[in-house]
Amino acid sequence: MTAPADIKRKFRQLDNDVHAIYGKLDEISAGQRGHGKRLDGIDGRLDGIDGRLDGIDGRLEQMDQRLSGRLDGIDGRLDGIDGRLDGVNGQLEQILNVLGSGR
Repeated sequence: MTAPADIKRKFRQLDNDVHAIYGKLDEISAGQRGHGKRLDGIDGRLDGIDGRLDGIDGRLEQMDQRLSGRLDGIDGRLDGIDGRLDGVNGQLEQILNVLGSGR
């Protein structure tokens, strides 16, 4: 049978181990609280960045719409110029044909 002194020693050792484990758990909890605060700060900064990017996206969308309208107008004007140049080209061909035929 185990002597009472051995039982007391083992009990103290187990008690010390339990206190050491609780001490480590306290350290881990403190570290996790610190990490949680840090993550909350990062989350706040990311929310701010997200808001700024939404604003930039809105401005880019407006610019895209304005440029699209302007480019459509320019495209229409160029189509008109192209039509007039086709007419000039046709007239030039007629002139060259008249000159080439000797009339």
